[in-house]
Amino acid sequence: MTESKNRPMFERVVDSLKGLRTGWRRERSVRAHVLSSLSGVAILAFWQPAMAWFVAFASLIVVGLAIELINAAIEALLDHLHPNFHGAIGDAKDMSSAAGFVINVAATSTFFGALFA
Repeated sequence: MTESKNRPMFERVVDSLKGLRTGWRRERSVRAHVLSSLSGVAILAFWQPAMAWFVAFASLIVVGLAIELINAAIEALLDHLHPNFHGAIGDAKDMSSAAGFVINVAATSTFFGALFA
């Protein structure tokens, strides 16, 4: 068993916060996601759609952020393990990026659904 297993919850939370900070610092896509999400939340707070729309949008943007962070982690790991171009690595990066695209399309659709409902 490695040293990272069975550590106290507080230490694992600190590691997660470090991951958020690293994602914010290293990835433009994470910063763009957070800033556009906050803009969307502010617009919906002003617009005041039904609570179900707001909760759906908030849920999707949180999932979207998680996917952006996973995508960034996959890309960082692949770049570290194989810094040269390889088709399979490019495919893996494209697929993880597509996951972020799909959830962000869903969040955007929900946002506009809330505005025009």
